[in-house]
Parts: sequence; C-alpha cells; structure tokens
Amino acid sequence: MKLLILNGPSLNMLGVREPEIYGNNTYFDLCKLIEAHAAEIGAEVEIRQTNHEGVLVDWIQEARGCFDGIILNPAAYTHTSVALLDALLAVQIPTVEVHISDPMRREAFRRISYVREACIETIAGKGLNGYLEAIDFLCGQEKIQ
Repeated sequence: MKLLILNGPSLNMLGVREPEIYGNNTYFDLCKLIEAHAAEIGAEVEIRQTNHEGVLVDWIQEARGCFDGIILNPAAYTHTSVALLDALLAVQIPTVEVHISDPMRREAFRRISYVREACIETIAGKGLNGYLEAIDFLCGQEKIQ
C-alpha cells in the first residue's frame, strides 16, 4: 500500500505552536513516528507539508495513479477550502482526514470541514497517533477490496 500523507499550514510549527493544544512533539517527530509505523506494517509512505493551498491541490491531483490512499491534515484549510474538496473529489483516491486536536471541541468555525465530504473517514483528537490510525484504516480498507 502506497500512501501520500499531506499536511497543511503551520504543521511545520508543531512543538512550537500552541503546545497546550498540539503537544510538544515536532514535525520531525511526527514524520519519524509515521515512517516507523509504516515500515512495521509494510506500507510505503511519502510525507509532505506546505503552507500553500494551491500546492496541496497540485499534490492531490498528482497523486492520481501513483498512490493507493491519501491521509490529509488540511489544518486551517479544513474550514475554508472548496479547492481541496474539489481536488479530492476529482482524483477519487480513498482519503482519511486527520486532525491532531478535536475541531468539534474548539471554536465554532473549526467545526466545519469542507473536505470531509470527500473523505472515507475522519480521525480527530487523537494527537499524532491519529496518523497511525489512519494508516491502519487505509491498509485495512485495501485488504477488504
């Protein structure tokens, strides 16, 4: 199973940005955690992060025919980006939406997810381990099909 893991704006600031919400682990820590788990279960992962919406759209579109699944933490774009929704709908790749914190327990504007409609699962509020759960979910989905 080949998975593309995409992270949106400010995730590069993990460990610095609001540690009371996102924890003290860094983005590097997150990448190492994901890579170790993927290796353990035999999945191949490519991890990317950008602060730019259009770059995320490009990466989603380029994933078509190259990846079996996408794990997407759109960060702030969750609540604003129809462009990400449209890209996900276009490529038809099984996608899991991941959030380190639980948007449903935060400000009202964070409770709206534009991308959720195009995702087969949403995992939120489980910290960095949510990414591992998303990997396991997609790998399980792949075995069922």
